Amino acid sequence: MPVQHPRSQHPGSQHPGSQHPWTRYVAIGDSFTEGIGDPESASPGGFRGWADRVAEVLRAQTPDFAYANLAVRGKLIGQIVDLQVEPALALHPDLITISAGGNNIIRPGSDPDLVAAQLDHAVGRLRADGATVVVFTGPDIAATPVMSRIRGKVAIFNENIHALALKHDAIVADMWALRELSDPRMWAPDRLHFSAIGHNTIARAVLDTLGVENDLEPFSPDPLPPVPWRQARAEDLDWARIHFVPWIIRRIRRRSSGDFITAKRPSFVFETTDEPEVH
Repeated sequence: MPVQHPRSQHPGSQHPGSQHPWTRYVAIGDSFTEGIGDPESASPGGFRGWADRVAEVLRAQTPDFAYANLAVRGKLIGQIVDLQVEPALALHPDLITISAGGNNIIRPGSDPDLVAAQLDHAVGRLRADGATVVVFTGPDIAATPVMSRIRGKVAIFNENIHALALKHDAIVADMWALRELSDPRMWAPDRLHFSAIGHNTIARAVLDTLGVENDLEPFSPDPLPPVPWRQARAEDLDWARIHFVPWIIRRIRRRSSGDFITAKRPSFVFETTDEPEVH
């Protein structure tokens, strides 16, 4: 059985300061990878996100670098596997990031073991051609109102992530261990997606996992002032009214935020031409 690379043996960290080995990067997944919560009018689709930030750093360190992002908000793991895995492989990438299953895990009655089994199959397929594959654990949501109730499911899912990474020789970007994500400033107002600060922090973590040096600014916040109990409860009620209830209504109506949305970077774009590569 193959084993997961230790930190010092990741392809990009064999020689500190040297050029990383990747030239074709494809990101697949849902809103997390699309970059929701990090609005940027100049970015395709209107959102930037951690994957764009990772690609920008990788592009700056090697010539002829290409990046595609097939992620679409709201997608369940079955949809990601069915609609994104084969198109990703058709681009012949040497680096793939996949984050999938979060939208399943937060739904009542979902089984984290079954969700992980679907991801296991997808990672095996993505690794078949020898690409470096990065998978993600879920963050620790202990401090998040309402969502904290599924913390146990996230932990079970994460253990499966580590197991499938060992099985397929994939690399784990461990979001659960990224304790900075417990800071409320890391999250967008909907408390489901990350803010620009959160996406930047995750990008730094992914690059560190790959062993790629970068100058992305670390999170060095001032302490948060204490929030009175009444104010905190009022903010929770506002959040529920504005964000949580509409989410529940979409689930009841079997609608998704990703309906009629297409991938923001469906094919490779090269820095030198800024034109999609034809396959």
